Amino acid sequence: MRADSSLNPTKRYSTPFLKWAGGKRWLVNRHSNVFPDFNGRYFEPFLGGGSVFFHLAPKTAFLSDANGTLIECYQQIRDEHETVVEILEDHQKKHCKDYYYETRSAKFENPSYRAAQFLYLNRTCWNGLYRVNLKGEFNVPIGTKSTVLFEHDNFSAIAKLLEDTTLSQCDFEKTIDRAEAGDFIFVDPPYTVKHNFNGFLKYNERIFSWEDQVRLRDAVVRASDRGAKVLVTNAAHCSVLDLYSEIGTVRHIKRGSVLAGKREARGVFEEILVSINMDIIE
Repeated sequence: MRADSSLNPTKRYSTPFLKWAGGKRWLVNRHSNVFPDFNGRYFEPFLGGGSVFFHLAPKTAFLSDANGTLIECYQQIRDEHETVVEILEDHQKKHCKDYYYETRSAKFENPSYRAAQFLYLNRTCWNGLYRVNLKGEFNVPIGTKSTVLFEHDNFSAIAKLLEDTTLSQCDFEKTIDRAEAGDFIFVDPPYTVKHNFNGFLKYNERIFSWEDQVRLRDAVVRASDRGAKVLVTNAAHCSVLDLYSEIGTVRHIKRGSVLAGKREARGVFEEILVSINMDIIE
């Protein structure tokens, strides 16, 4: 376990409570040495399932995402986890195909009910995928999993870990631009470049453009110029490699993919890690 003062071992909780397309559980499990020691704050502008945040368990964190429903779920787990769990218990008792689709289409005024709805659907939909239609309505079909609450769930520990976090729905630049010397930023954007027939593109192409990739690179450069440590994950594609060609150290790393619906589209794919202002540990 790290001895760095920016991390709080008494709050360590390594298991994310959400499934998320493009999540980094595999990176945490297989390559935990890529994360640096740091004595400042932790920043993550594309939160998703938060695998790296839960792994590092930083004392102070700024977490953000463009998905407001996702951020609200984290906020409610932090502030009202007991209420959310009670609602999830009710979902577990009633879960079936008809109930899933009824809950999927429901509109709740109470934020705790919305958070529980989000987590219920996340755990029982197909492959834990988050996808909405043009009206912004969640439209993923029911999956094969029926467990809503797991034995290893510890929402009180998650709430404790989230105590000193700032959670925001905002553009990534606003989060990255807050980082200073001594801070660490983990940047895991949507992969908008199709590489090796990666099917993840189609779930993100409308919300993260190539112009956003360029804007992200520029924000990362500004943060590194201020002295922040930065680790960026991205697609192992020539255009992305060109984008980061004169910035930090680029390493290639392999991962497995199970997101695609067709078996032939699954397999082992290559990504890159861009390390900036960091000591490289092989």
